[in-house]
Amino acid sequence: MNNTPATDEKLEINLRDPFLATVLAWLVPGAGHLYQGRTGKGLLFMICILGTYFFGLALGEGKVVYASWNQVDHRWQFPLQAGVGLPAIPAVVQSMNVRRGNPPLMGGLMAPPRTQDELANWHFVLAQRFDIGTLYTMIAGLLNILAIWDAYGGPVITEPGKERGPPNENPKDKK
Repeated sequence: MNNTPATDEKLEINLRDPFLATVLAWLVPGAGHLYQGRTGKGLLFMICILGTYFFGLALGEGKVVYASWNQVDHRWQFPLQAGVGLPAIPAVVQSMNVRRGNPPLMGGLMAPPRTQDELANWHFVLAQRFDIGTLYTMIAGLLNILAIWDAYGGPVITEPGKERGPPNENPKDKK
């Protein structure tokens, strides 16, 4: 018995301009999907990714996301955190401001530590919350990279009833 539909209708999703959707998805998680009219998916990504990011930022009292790349401190976590887009931009602004010798803006939110002693104090005061907050913000950035890819390429759609196998293999040859 054949369970495939009688008609040969194809499901088509208009991704609009995939490049613009990609940029929007990076700037604000879920925005690329909203632009494409995939509202449910866009809201899901927006709530989950931004919720994870801001929860991690709150756990670390605004100190776990900062941009720093100098002889003393290589913050390799920041490129992963930056995957979340615009919410990570204040860290770049703070880094540039502190590098010029100015005091941190916005009460020090996302400002890099000025000395190793200040960083050590953050670790001491926040204890495990520093590491857990860093992890949450990194995971949010990485998840958004997957969401960005989905905004660019769209969902994977397979034809019902079609067996999948290695390329150049005929399903009828299987015994």
